Amino acid sequence: MTRDRAEIAVVGGGIVGLMTARHLALAGADVLLLDAGDLGAAASGANAGSLHLQLQYPEFVAFGEEWARTYAPTLTFLKQSIALWEALPNELDADLEFKLAGGIIVATTDDQMARIQSKARIEATAGVDTEILGRDDLLKLAPYLSPATIGGGYCRMEGKANPLKIVPALANAAHNAGVRIKTGVRITGIEGQTPSFRLETSSGPVVTQRIVNAAGAEASRIGAMVGTRLDIRGVPLQMTVTEPLALIIPHLIYSAAGKLTLKQLENGGCVIGGGWTAQERSNGSLVIDPTNFAGNMSMAANVAPAIAGACALRSWTAWVNGTPDWRPILGEDRNVRGVIHALFPWVGFSAAPMTALAAAELALGTSPTARLQGVSVLYD
Repeated sequence: MTRDRAEIAVVGGGIVGLMTARHLALAGADVLLLDAGDLGAAASGANAGSLHLQLQYPEFVAFGEEWARTYAPTLTFLKQSIALWEALPNELDADLEFKLAGGIIVATTDDQMARIQSKARIEATAGVDTEILGRDDLLKLAPYLSPATIGGGYCRMEGKANPLKIVPALANAAHNAGVRIKTGVRITGIEGQTPSFRLETSSGPVVTQRIVNAAGAEASRIGAMVGTRLDIRGVPLQMTVTEPLALIIPHLIYSAAGKLTLKQLENGGCVIGGGWTAQERSNGSLVIDPTNFAGNMSMAANVAPAIAGACALRSWTAWVNGTPDWRPILGEDRNVRGVIHALFPWVGFSAAPMTALAAAELALGTSPTARLQGVSVLYD
């Protein structure tokens, strides 16, 4: 096998890896991107396409206000990332089905409303405006919601995009920028230190000066190869899309009664998710959990009764990377110079543009545009 060389090796061909590699190539770096499977085949191409900015309600309830205040600086990072999302369709000259119509978290009890209000106060400290709406104002904004709705929180800077369109557009843009892309290449070991790392791969060794770890759910395995334990893991989630319906839901919808994200595609199909787990087989493959499927569909129908009779066309699974406290692992490795970790858990789709920009800037040795103190655990 021949030895390959690159100034910077990007590990992971999802959205963050592709964006990072493109930034680096446009800056003049010689970049090689390696992915163990196909581009975007994991979470980047299989997530539900939600663009989040609010604190996630289930975690706010589970972890409490102290966690929310600690996590709040991350919302500023997400806000910057959403701004980059707004520019992306023009930048890539592609229809990404990107739309910011706002996100609504729906309450049906006074206790839920009180929690949404508490959450909004903490969000405001990070410059994120979540407007508290009573029943009449909320149903005027979103008349498709259940009459059991008593109010909720409305964040104007949330929305959606289509992962199935974004990955090919990014791959094309990275290629045009000069990124060398190799798929089906699994990394089996990493030796050395900057300025000369040697990556052992299934297609032969790669020698590089710097490494960007954008491997998502596989990132902890890459970290272990350089002697660093990364507290990140893959979580098996499932999502569903319905048959096309009349276009009635422009918003990204959550429920304070349980885990839910609901949005409607341009073709009328409704994508339903929100963090319901799939089942893992003994061989490591994933399969839909029928109990969680039923619970997810029931939650969606209770919030938006107009979709209750819709047929589910397809359900799918994805490994999504997660950290216990939800905080990113973004920055240069504390122990090994020249290794940059680009890992934003749980809402990585939303954070991808700013995560990639920060990772590229760090790999080039420049100060990141985004403030990482208080955001990434590597800057505590």
